[in-house]
Amino acid sequence: MVVPEEVRRIAEDIQTMKIRGAGRIARAAARALMIAAQEYKSGGLDEFLDYMEQVARLLVSTRPTAVSLPNAVNYVMKVLRENKFQDIEEARKAVIEAAQGFIEYSEQAVKRIGEIGARLIKTGDRILTHCNSSAVESILVTAWRSGKRFHVYATETRPRFQGYITARNLAKAGIPVTLVPDSAVLQVIEAKRITRVIVGADTVTANGAVINKIGTSQIALAARLHRIPFIVATETYKFSPYTVVGQPVEIEERPPEEVLENPPPGIRIRNPAFDATPPEYIDMIVTERGIIPPKSAALVLWEMFRRSPVEMSQLRVEEDTTG
Repeated sequence: MVVPEEVRRIAEDIQTMKIRGAGRIARAAARALMIAAQEYKSGGLDEFLDYMEQVARLLVSTRPTAVSLPNAVNYVMKVLRENKFQDIEEARKAVIEAAQGFIEYSEQAVKRIGEIGARLIKTGDRILTHCNSSAVESILVTAWRSGKRFHVYATETRPRFQGYITARNLAKAGIPVTLVPDSAVLQVIEAKRITRVIVGADTVTANGAVINKIGTSQIALAARLHRIPFIVATETYKFSPYTVVGQPVEIEERPPEEVLENPPPGIRIRNPAFDATPPEYIDMIVTERGIIPPKSAALVLWEMFRRSPVEMSQLRVEEDTTG
């Protein structure tokens, strides 16, 4: 079956990080499914369902770590997997409505996180952040617009320099921001007397660990050493239901060329894109549903998915066999 060119482009943009940030990736995947449904022209209902599953597998295969991607795809595809339809038009409409619903929820979640998280910010704060997160930006911009005055230190976030995006966006909002090398984090924490650290998340596991951009765990360790609050801001669709039954989170290895092009002979390069911060290093997680301690992640997952561990295990097996 032919996948629309725009859908393939979105998949490629996710894979090559032209589209980056777990929330943006999730919304892009939902939009790609909507486009795929809209563009389908021929065949019967069964062929349409097979075609949509093919598109879903293509999207999920692009990035292995951020659970927002499969969660978004599964949210949209659930309407096809769990309902009976009379014809293609009925199924197409269901996909489009589900995709639009997810995108709207995602955008509203970021806004709500900003409103909740802004209450944690105080005038005079010196805040350190890492990588680029829509949720973190929402908190900082909302706090600034409410009249609170503070300074942000943003890491470069090598090797793809997502921190440049954060610094640029905050500066556009009028927020004082200083860009610092990743390797300067401990010195900045000590010399600038950082008062709190706020980062986003790509995945939150059932035990409250946070998978985020590489370097996050080192910053969390430095914050813990200096007894500085370490805050995670994330939408609940980044909580991983698969970790409830012990499914490990795969840490994506990016191309070595992102670190160094044409390295001298004999040099091997590793480029892990994410790391895991243990729950004991995290003070709180700010979600659109409120502020929770890391250990409450399992309760959030239960409320979201309403499945027992056995049911979750069966769901994972069913998904794996479709590939």
